[in-house]
Amino acid sequence: MAHSDLPPPPAGLLAEAGLFLDFDGTLVELAERPDAVVVGQELTGLLARLGQRLDGRVAIVSGRSIAQLDAFLGDAIVPFAVVGSHGAEIRRAGAEAMLPDRPAALVAAERAFAGRFGEDDRIVIEVKTLGVAIHYRGAPEVAQEAHAMVEAFAARDGLAVQAGKMMIELRMDGHDKGTAIATLCEAAPFAGHAPVFVGDDLTDEPGMVVAAHHGGAGILIGAMRDSAARYRLPDVASFLSWLENEL
Repeated sequence: MAHSDLPPPPAGLLAEAGLFLDFDGTLVELAERPDAVVVGQELTGLLARLGQRLDGRVAIVSGRSIAQLDAFLGDAIVPFAVVGSHGAEIRRAGAEAMLPDRPAALVAAERAFAGRFGEDDRIVIEVKTLGVAIHYRGAPEVAQEAHAMVEAFAARDGLAVQAGKMMIELRMDGHDKGTAIATLCEAAPFAGHAPVFVGDDLTDEPGMVVAAHHGGAGILIGAMRDSAARYRLPDVASFLSWLENEL
């Protein structure tokens, strides 16, 4: 079913906004393997200028763990709030990360997934602080089996299933990107500023909904689909170009 297209975001949208940014597929291009993402100096420089332009009202909101984001972005995100593990980890600028203990059920699932798929180089088992994902971009024929395994563990252990682009993840329940954005909007530097959330995947939809609820807007990156976003840009390059023009 075709969806009506969304307009591009207007100039000046970020003037008094709080900016919440997904990572994969938004700030960086998707890669065949999650550890193969490339972060260049152009991006880290852009993030530094954004932080200055918005007086620190910038947050990275990702399904990756905060530790993974630190490894990719380093000092570039020290001045920012960072959300990892689909909202289960939150680190305000200058503070320690808030995160619950990793459930033992995730350790058991990790072992089971590795036992089934670990010998297949086309499949990546990504272990996160509060989740474990099966990436099957290189072997799409295993999608049904991977989904069934994750759903079985979720049903048995009270965990959540998070589908994404050519991946399926088992994670802690009770959190999403929307809940994290709502939490950050309660305090400085985001309080009193309409949130703009930018993302590309189904995992970003809760963030789009919360941004709209708080008087802001979502920006969808990529092909048009059913979304709570108000605006759309076709790809990572066009979004980064739009950001540059906002500075």
